Amino acid sequence: MANAKDAQMIVKPSADGLVASVKAASKKGPPPVHLWNPDFCGDLDMRIARDGTWFYLGTPIGRAPLVKLFSSILKLEDGKYYLVTPVEKVGIKVDDAPLLAVDFEVTGDGPTQEIRFFTKTEDEVVASAENPLRVVRDPETGEPSPYVHVRRGLEALIDRKSFYRLVELGTQERLDGTDWFGLWSGGQFFPVIPTAELT
Repeated sequence: MANAKDAQMIVKPSADGLVASVKAASKKGPPPVHLWNPDFCGDLDMRIARDGTWFYLGTPIGRAPLVKLFSSILKLEDGKYYLVTPVEKVGIKVDDAPLLAVDFEVTGDGPTQEIRFFTKTEDEVVASAENPLRVVRDPETGEPSPYVHVRRGLEALIDRKSFYRLVELGTQERLDGTDWFGLWSGGQFFPVIPTAELT
């Protein structure tokens, strides 16, 4: 015979239930996800593709406000992604980064330069020591995947067109005896690739 806890787990979380709970809990400002620690309710059939498209039950979510709402309750714990409300925590699948940076603007230059990124879900963040840029290169192809930290461990993959524009802003600096090609933002130099490997 199933105990009460097992019976609870049979109730499957739904996207509609999450929406209602978040709207009720966060009338003003962004949801305080870092303060919410409900019990895990199971996995939801929701996935964020590498291009930033959100899928629910295998179908793309076409409503941008809904995607924005879901992105506001994302939480990273122990390498796994969850949607969290005051009363529910459900697991979702993320193909790469949970957010996608689709544009940026630049002010200043050199060490005083600031690069402000804009995500598909309307987050804004200036690359800095608190929100670092990093570039991961595919060990086989050498192809770069650039990321910027947005909030509480969540990163945005920087889309290809933006990365090509970023490269035009690059400069060379010496770090720990090695010359690097990289970017300045928020008083921080972010190395992208050793100068010797530029072709």
